[in-house]
Amino acid sequence: QVQLVESGGGLVQAGGSLRLSCVASGSIFSVNDMGWYRQAPGKQRDLVATISRSGNTDYADSVKGRFTISRDNAKDTVYLQMNSLKPEDTAAYYCNAAVKSRLGPARDYWGQGTQVTVSS
Repeated sequence: QVQLVESGGGLVQAGGSLRLSCVASGSIFSVNDMGWYRQAPGKQRDLVATISRSGNTDYADSVKGRFTISRDNAKDTVYLQMNSLKPEDTAAYYCNAAVKSRLGPARDYWGQGTQVTVSS
C-alpha cells in the first residue's frame, strides 16, 4: 500500500509564511505528478499547485507569486512554501500524488490533510 503524510500546517498571522511537506511511503515503484489542493469549509476542493517529476509547475492564479511548489524525487517528497499568507488562504491542505506501486496499477493517492489558518 501507499501512504501520503502531510505536515507543516498551523496558525499564522496574515503576511506570514508556512512550509508544508508531504512524504509518500510504502510499496512505491515511481511517483509521477505531485500536487497540493485545498478545501475551505463549505467549499469544493481546489487545485493549489502541481509539479511533474521533471519539475514543471503549475499554480492557481490566486497563489501565483506567493506560493512555491518543489519536490525531492529521492525522498518522494513534495513541498509547498507559502509566503505572504492571506486570511482567504485558510483551508485544509491536501497532498496528491500519482503513484505506480509495486503491487498494482498507477493511481492517485491523497493525504489526510493539514490545516492552515491565517488570522487577520
